[in-house]
Amino acid sequence: MSEPYTVGGLSVMPLRMADGARADLLLFSPPGTPRAALLWVPALGVAARHYEPLAQALADLGVAVGIHEWRGHGSSDQRADRRSNWGYRTLLTDDLPTSLSALAKAFPGVGLCVGGHSLGGQLSTLLASVTDLDLQGIILVASGSPYWRRFHPWVGLAYVAAPALARLVGRLPGRQIGFGGNEARGVISDWARSGRTGRYAVRGMATDLEAALQGQRAPVLALRLRDDWLGSETSLAFLLDKMPRAPRRTEVIGPDELAGAKADHFAWMKVPAPIASRIHDWLSATAT
Repeated sequence: MSEPYTVGGLSVMPLRMADGARADLLLFSPPGTPRAALLWVPALGVAARHYEPLAQALADLGVAVGIHEWRGHGSSDQRADRRSNWGYRTLLTDDLPTSLSALAKAFPGVGLCVGGHSLGGQLSTLLASVTDLDLQGIILVASGSPYWRRFHPWVGLAYVAAPALARLVGRLPGRQIGFGGNEARGVISDWARSGRTGRYAVRGMATDLEAALQGQRAPVLALRLRDDWLGSETSLAFLLDKMPRAPRRTEVIGPDELAGAKADHFAWMKVPAPIASRIHDWLSATAT
């Protein structure tokens, strides 16, 4: 793990994973002592840089943020193809813990939180359930379980077709089909398994993730977008119910709070201030 450096006014911490892969953690520091430090995990296929406005809005409110980079995207030196493959096991045992440890090093003595958007929120709950680090909370935005029974029945077809296509091509060509980015077939296999079964079980990882979620106690803030069918009320509830010991707060964001932008899965990213304000207020309340 190297020391942070500044480029274009942005603080960047270069990370080297246990298997040698490299990526950058984008750091946003508030003036003065942060009230918390949040590791933010993007949605599937979305590069870290797209969350800079959210991170800056949080930093302006006193919350430090480190934006994780998905393996295979943005600053990552890996790209998925037939010869280069990984799944949730690599993300949960190498990439995400490395980012979380780097954030803790960058802001020592500050309460740690994890959170994310969509699949990033799911991975955040799994990380929170297996990490040895003490966490102040989990923050979910437009997230929920992908279990097909919490959506229209046709969604279940995607959990068969997507891994089949990824095996055929050597990766999921997300840019071509309009879902995610160019994704590793192992990631798509693990994602599809959770979508078909409603359970998190990662190939090559001995940890019982469902049991780990049952024992997860860090409080959860879940922000649902009113018109977001990908992060529906039922899918979010299904995910939260996997953590019965965790205090939870669920709030709904409507277009009236987003300057007229649609309250859907991605449009909120263009108007992140209301989301940042909700997160800040919740962190302030949980810290008292």
